[in-house]
Amino acid sequence: MYCNIEKEEMRVKRIEKVDKNCRRNKMFPVYEQKKENVHILQKTSRHAPPHLHNSVEFIYVISGSMEIGMGQELFHMDEGDFAVIFPDVIHHYQVFEKGKNKSIYVWALPVITSNYMDTLQNLCPVDPVIKKADLHPDIKYVLQALLQQKNISKEKKEEIQNTSENVLEERSVEQAYIQILLARSLGKMKLMDKKSVESNDIVYQAVSYIAKHFREDLSLEKISKELGVNKFTLSRVFSGIFHKNFKQYINEHRLNYASAMLECSNEDITSIYLDAGFESQRTFNRVFKDRFRMTPREYRKRFRE
Repeated sequence: MYCNIEKEEMRVKRIEKVDKNCRRNKMFPVYEQKKENVHILQKTSRHAPPHLHNSVEFIYVISGSMEIGMGQELFHMDEGDFAVIFPDVIHHYQVFEKGKNKSIYVWALPVITSNYMDTLQNLCPVDPVIKKADLHPDIKYVLQALLQQKNISKEKKEEIQNTSENVLEERSVEQAYIQILLARSLGKMKLMDKKSVESNDIVYQAVSYIAKHFREDLSLEKISKELGVNKFTLSRVFSGIFHKNFKQYINEHRLNYASAMLECSNEDITSIYLDAGFESQRTFNRVFKDRFRMTPREYRKRFRE
């Protein structure tokens, strides 16, 4: 009994700490448009602001721990734990433990999930985390296989890309791996309607809409019309709750997207800033340097080093 009380107190403290960090860092959702069928990274775990993307995401903790926030809940992950985040669900990460906190991240487009596509689009887990003791061994095997496939030498990759049969074979293998991850994990989870983690609140609606459309040509008038609210009411949401004007808020989303693309893709900088929704490179460079204190080119170089 006392053990359960202590665990609940620790959970509440973690949630309070996350909420405090979110308010201090003004962390709000950003929509990430994944382009590759499967993308995998093994990297140091770190804070990530609330965001959503069009892919199903798998996370496996190699060392240390992390917190996954989904809806109003916070879920703790230790070494060996595995999580599944469904597409278009707002979530965030927090890392409080000192030392080495590393995880494997896999993103896969729903189009390659075959029979699981409807489930991924309409439902989501009540608890996205599967604890180490309940994890099927196939999951670790698939993650290792995907990492090995990613680490093929550059020469070999070029050779594969030049052969259409090898490309099709590689995609078929990736698709099979992703379906194994889903088959071995969804059976361990209780699923609920995705709409149950959403809200009719004007703040949530504004955040969700902008998160999905920030790369388009947006205006306060357009968004207020889409949401069916007065534009002056919406303007007060930004100034009173987000403590910034509409343009600053949009640019923050675009910068989050652009910085992620600089980290995880080989797209040229021009393509990235246009894809993020910036009208010109001058504007992009200015707001990027204001936030990161370096140019986009320097940012990409430092991240890769």
